[in-house]
Amino acid sequence: MKLDIFKEMEKYGHEQVIFNYDRKSGLKAIICIHDTTLGPALGGCRMWNYETEEEALIDALRLSRGMTYKCAVAGTDFGGGKTVIIGDPKKDKSEGLFRALGRYVQSLGGRYYTGTDVGTYADDFVYAAKETDCVVGLPEEYGGSGNSAITTAFGVWKGIKATAKEVFGSDSLTGLRIAVQGVGKVGYHLIKHLYDEGADITITDISKENAEKALKDFSGIKSVEPDEIFDVDCDIFSPNALGAVINDDTIKRLKCRAVAGAANNQLAEPRHGDILHEKGILYAPDYVINAGGLIQVADELEGFNRERAMKKTAGIYNILMEIYKISRENNIPTYQAADRLVEERLETISQIKRSFLPDRR
Repeated sequence: MKLDIFKEMEKYGHEQVIFNYDRKSGLKAIICIHDTTLGPALGGCRMWNYETEEEALIDALRLSRGMTYKCAVAGTDFGGGKTVIIGDPKKDKSEGLFRALGRYVQSLGGRYYTGTDVGTYADDFVYAAKETDCVVGLPEEYGGSGNSAITTAFGVWKGIKATAKEVFGSDSLTGLRIAVQGVGKVGYHLIKHLYDEGADITITDISKENAEKALKDFSGIKSVEPDEIFDVDCDIFSPNALGAVINDDTIKRLKCRAVAGAANNQLAEPRHGDILHEKGILYAPDYVINAGGLIQVADELEGFNRERAMKKTAGIYNILMEIYKISRENNIPTYQAADRLVEERLETISQIKRSFLPDRR
């Protein structure tokens, strides 16, 4: 398969794709800036052992576009961007690699801010912050807002409650059967919320260590092998690992009334959102329900206030209820209803910014 980069950029509205290489550290990174209508691009840095460079580029393009929509629906004044590093996060990390990345991010002059994502941690960006001012989500002892996974999980929990309200008429999760795919950085904290509310939880994770920790810490929850999670008879399926988990193979195996989780790009293709709608399975658009971490780091750039960030994150409940209402009243899939909200905001702000303003002095 040969990827035409400029056609992909034209198709999805990307502004920039930057390839970055550092010989000494071995850094191979792709930075994608999707849309800066609302403000500078904001999006984390993923490190993954991609099989091909094309796979890495496609991931960066998809994720950066998702960040534009996430920033817009969350009410922030930031656009969407993303970085992917090609490499094994367990073997290839070094001070030099992240400092080199920091230099490249700094060269963008404030057009893009980054932080943690799959395969990277806040401590990694302590090194990057030595070379750039455009890092968010640093540990609290380094002046950052701390672990954004906690806020993300809080928002996903609120989103699951909104989803339960729409499907079952009550936002109580007591007794609901929830299948949680992925119990890592976000999934583990999500389980705590679900567990405290009395949900019936089944988990899985490709990391035996992650699964064993969850089973130890939350007595009574059940575990299945990674591929078996799609066959679990449940009320809500909650994907909290990598993307494209709702696809031709898995969608026919789902035994749930709703899909609501933290994973990015859960739909392998938009048509899978159409299929969920046709099957009567309510889908919580991923970039809406998982926006808590984004809300936290965006707030950090304004002068972080945890109470304010958590209050904004709790608002995911109301945003989803509005999306479900649009979907219900117009008989359209929820992903289309969410996109409609985002695109209206982008168009409104774009028109407002056409008015010239003199420099504020």
